[in-house]
Amino acid sequence: MSASVLNPESAEPMMDINTTPLIDVMLVLLIMFIITIPVQTHAVKLDLPQNQENQPPPPIDPVKNTINIMPNNAVLWNGTPIDLVRLRQYLDYTTTLRPVPELHLAPDPEARYEQVDEVLAVTKRANITAMGFIGNERYTNF
Repeated sequence: MSASVLNPESAEPMMDINTTPLIDVMLVLLIMFIITIPVQTHAVKLDLPQNQENQPPPPIDPVKNTINIMPNNAVLWNGTPIDLVRLRQYLDYTTTLRPVPELHLAPDPEARYEQVDEVLAVTKRANITAMGFIGNERYTNF
């Protein structure tokens, strides 16, 4: 690979470098690196639904259900405390019943508006059509 090697046809030294061995070495190194890199495993944590056969059916009245919103931001389904995810599950279940039971929304006068708004958003996303507000007489002093 020396530049001082003489070309037999001319008296000038060869200025071209033979790059074929360089490319071969680079390809071998690339293959070695690809083989030695560990396989990347990506894990995605999922909360899969549990077996529904052993769980009791949700406490849903086939005629009417009541959602109470308390001043401490607690949401009660027929008197039982639930979170908004469970509320959505109950509402989805009620839409499968025939006839669809009525939904009575009874927010406490001291309840925060944001909590009432979140409950209304959940009922809207669940496509509840038979819903009414009850206990409006409690708001006459406010």
